[in-house]
Amino acid sequence: MVGLALGGAAVWYYGSNRSKSQMESAANRVENAARSAGGAIEEKLKALDLRPQDVKDELARTGQVVRRKAREAGQAISDATADARITAAIKGKLITSPDLSVLSISVNTTGGIVTLSGTVPTTDAISKVMLLTMEVDGVKEVISTLQVKPKTG
Repeated sequence: MVGLALGGAAVWYYGSNRSKSQMESAANRVENAARSAGGAIEEKLKALDLRPQDVKDELARTGQVVRRKAREAGQAISDATADARITAAIKGKLITSPDLSVLSISVNTTGGIVTLSGTVPTTDAISKVMLLTMEVDGVKEVISTLQVKPKTG
């Protein structure tokens, strides 16, 4: 009987100490993760000038707080530049084609998607304009609303 009691006490003692160490270990992991997350948030706030003092100073100075992600702003500028380059390249190709009138064809580019509108003399001309457009680097898609209007005269 005494042996059973000692065995039970040993199991209880070993089990409670083991559970205690597991709980302490888990608590330490949670605490370290919280510190790490807090540090990461603080770094982001610092990088974006969103610390409470930064916000307070800007509100006092301008009455508003504005932040724009530099990458997104830079990408928007890059996209607009690329779209203008695409449009210019297409118009350049149209000018060099004697059977197409660059004055009767409108070219609009947004995000690499080109929309062609206006008039051309034949359906073959629509095909030619679309082919010339598709050959330009950066063109992702071409939408044509070109209308056939035969030349008079």
